[in-house]
Amino acid sequence: MQSPETAEEMLRIAADAAASKGGEDLVALNVSEPLPLVDIFLLVTGNSERNVAAIADEVEDKLLESGHKRVRREGRAESRWILLDFGDLIVHVFHQEERVYYGLERLWKDCPVVPIELAEPVAGE
Repeated sequence: MQSPETAEEMLRIAADAAASKGGEDLVALNVSEPLPLVDIFLLVTGNSERNVAAIADEVEDKLLESGHKRVRREGRAESRWILLDFGDLIVHVFHQEERVYYGLERLWKDCPVVPIELAEPVAGE
């Protein structure tokens, strides 16, 4: 990984944001070996187009608030698979059907899984 501290910090922010909006089945993969310009893919599932959009918007907002620059965003209009490219971290927010169909976990099965540690929920949330 080029900058593991930055990528891992971004992963924590993105994972917490995704979980706060109901994101499910979060998986992070270290793709730095086959993709030298990217360190981590974060895969997240939403249960509807509206949920996918809400998850992606929250992830994007939290990463921008933390000072990270978005390189690219794709798929927001359809909200079936939204890709958020933040350089070291690329977040894929899928509708359940798209996640199964495209099977990125299978495609990148040789890449190591990065542990995700979610923040403790605040009482009353």
